[in-house]
Amino acid sequence: MKLSYPAIFYPWDEGGGYTVEVPDLPGCVTEGASLAEAIRMGVEAASGWILGEIREGLPVPPPSPVGAIKPEEDDGFVNLLALDLEEHERKFSHRLASPLTTAH
Repeated sequence: MKLSYPAIFYPWDEGGGYTVEVPDLPGCVTEGASLAEAIRMGVEAASGWILGEIREGLPVPPPSPVGAIKPEEDDGFVNLLALDLEEHERKFSHRLASPLTTAH
């Protein structure tokens, strides 16, 4: 399953890092020391969040249109995260049983 979710990237005051927030997924926040790392961490955090909801039998919130997401701070920006849940599951399959093969 492939999904895209908008995320807000906030640059750190010092250094090249970013905090990443996925507003459609409550509590889904991560960070990275560079923009590339922040994107990778955002994808991993959002994918794990969604798979956790599927494992628990809970509904997954639909992604908002990217234009509907606004940063709370002037220096933040919005970018889409491209999620591949099957790839994420393969990467971390040694940790948990697959919810995608058991979900209906």
